[in-house]
Amino acid sequence: MKDNYIDYIAGKMNLRAWQVENCARMFEEGDTIPFISRYRKEKTGGMNDAEVAEVRHWVDVFTEMEKRKDTVIRTISEAGALTEELESRIRECTSSTELEDIYLPFRPRRRTRATAARELGLEPLADLMWNVRTRDPQSSAAQYVKGKVGSVEEALAGARDIIAERLSETSAIREDMRAIYRQRRLVSSVTKAGKDAPEAAKYRSYFDFSMPLSRIPSHNVLAMLRAEKDGFLTVSVDADAEKCANKIYYDFCQEHSYPSGALSDQIKEAVADSYKRLLHPSISTEIIKEAKEKADIESIRVFGENLRQLLLGAPVGQKCTMAIDPGFRNGCKIACLDEQGNLVYHTIIYPHPPQNDKIKALAAVQEMLEKYHIQAVAIGNGTASRETEEFMKKTRLPEGCRIWTVSEDGASIYSASEVARKEFPDEDVTVRGAVSIGRRLMDPLAELVKIDPKNLGVGQYQHDVDQNLLREKLDNTVESCVNSVGVNLNTASPYLLAYVAGIGPSLAENIVAWRGGNGGFRSRAELRQVPRLGAKAFEQCAGFLRIKGGENPLDDSGVHPESYGIVDRMASDLNVSASELVGNSALCSRINAKDYVCDEAGLPTIIDIIKELSKPGLDPRESATEFSFDTDIRSIEDLKSGMELPGIVTNITNFGAFVDIGLHENGLIHVSQLGQKCSDPTKILKLHQHIRVSVIGVDLDRGRISLRLIK
Repeated sequence: MKDNYIDYIAGKMNLRAWQVENCARMFEEGDTIPFISRYRKEKTGGMNDAEVAEVRHWVDVFTEMEKRKDTVIRTISEAGALTEELESRIRECTSSTELEDIYLPFRPRRRTRATAARELGLEPLADLMWNVRTRDPQSSAAQYVKGKVGSVEEALAGARDIIAERLSETSAIREDMRAIYRQRRLVSSVTKAGKDAPEAAKYRSYFDFSMPLSRIPSHNVLAMLRAEKDGFLTVSVDADAEKCANKIYYDFCQEHSYPSGALSDQIKEAVADSYKRLLHPSISTEIIKEAKEKADIESIRVFGENLRQLLLGAPVGQKCTMAIDPGFRNGCKIACLDEQGNLVYHTIIYPHPPQNDKIKALAAVQEMLEKYHIQAVAIGNGTASRETEEFMKKTRLPEGCRIWTVSEDGASIYSASEVARKEFPDEDVTVRGAVSIGRRLMDPLAELVKIDPKNLGVGQYQHDVDQNLLREKLDNTVESCVNSVGVNLNTASPYLLAYVAGIGPSLAENIVAWRGGNGGFRSRAELRQVPRLGAKAFEQCAGFLRIKGGENPLDDSGVHPESYGIVDRMASDLNVSASELVGNSALCSRINAKDYVCDEAGLPTIIDIIKELSKPGLDPRESATEFSFDTDIRSIEDLKSGMELPGIVTNITNFGAFVDIGLHENGLIHVSQLGQKCSDPTKILKLHQHIRVSVIGVDLDRGRISLRLIK
């Protein structure tokens, strides 16, 4: 990668150039983000996976920019306008905006007023005026009154069109306009369609809205632009036309010298036209796009953080589980799963209205609890969830068996997906949905990777943001979560394996096929026998895969196979075997990390090895905890201001957090109700966090509940 790109990334991310350069080189060699952040800390200076991912993003950006530069240079060269200085400017720029500004005067364009003026032979007159080489533009223009140019004014008008276009294509002027616009306000006003459309009511707060671009929150920008797309609002930047025109005229004079008299009037007229007709529409569009890009990044950041918390939700673990997809008229779908999450039985019960077949339902549930040795009950949080939970509390639960409420978001999407059809070809969507609810309780990460993150109900304006950037962020987040937890090589689904560093969908299927044909893996080394899994893929994935009860205890740890020799040396120096060292904190505490630093492994890697030996395969996720809603609250009508209630955080946005308090309607804790000077809810709350809230307002007509976080 070029030095100017490396310096740009380093400056933007507050890194050293060598860190960026090493990352870029490792990407070129095929190394993955999880592998680099976990096993190459010496080369990155200890960068975490988010930082490595951001470097990867910028490497991709500049790779595409290089392709664009090649196109720009080729186009300018073919036009015969390329100089060494111009090519150098193009090659050295690190901003796509700067690149497009340089290219603008040479870009093939549609026919314009300036094009027509040039065809009339008026460019020499424009040159005289542009270079301030005439004191009497009328006299100069008289020489061009011929053919289709019928008058001096027509000649001057054509020259002004050419000058106006040149002004609009001048890099310095465009950048000055951007600087001015960035200090202005983004404004929106309602359209006639917005006034008349009932569906525009949700945008009412934006019907006459104005806020400085430097301070406007991302959710405001995205809401305004969505409403504009729907035809309910017009959105613009409230630029000061007179101030902008004066600045353009000043820039022109600084570059060319001050014109006087009649020429000054002509230039000012060209400036006014250039601003109104060309610069304002262009720069306004750019600045609004820039505001949206910033809003996209912030919205996607929040989405990524929510997704991370959702995927790293506390697992109940391998327990025989009864999963219930609750419902009224259509009954409660029940799926009984064994400890590995396999479906062993399913049925439907009707304990709620209109059937109210409680006795039969109770008997059926009691039989299933005993027959399938149920250790945990997972109830979806949708319709009839609370009623079903109360029904289940009337049963005789086995000792130690507990009831959990599980988010149903995305379960219906999974049920009808190709993944679900492949897993359960002989079951209908209701059974698949119930199974998914149960598996989410057992291991949220393993189950949720099967569902597109955009269907998990934790995004903000997710369909309005840059979809490529969103996909990049979500993929990186899922990959990061999967690899931070580690994956059981002998039980993981191909959907989970596909997110392990260096594997992907194709190799995941090959691994599962090999596993099925050979009775499972006994060592990480056997991965090399999997078809198409070469040395590079093995290097990338091996450290993140776990083998329980395998031939080598290190295979159930985060120690990479490339470091097994170092562990053998540590064990030998302590006069024990490697297997005796694994999991023995007392022995590990006697290891001096500096004694094992070598060319292959620096101090950060050695420290990581010792930590992993002390607690091999430690799951970074928290343990699951029970939760109960307030039993006195049945409907929104039961709520009163001042009530204190338990709740579960279901979604976090820039403007606050949504909280489930056991009703059909979620409450909202606005950012102003989270604590003093809170500007980022993700720094205070976590997804699915159990909290206490106070009711501060209830809007029965709109079904809205306003809450305050209780410290």
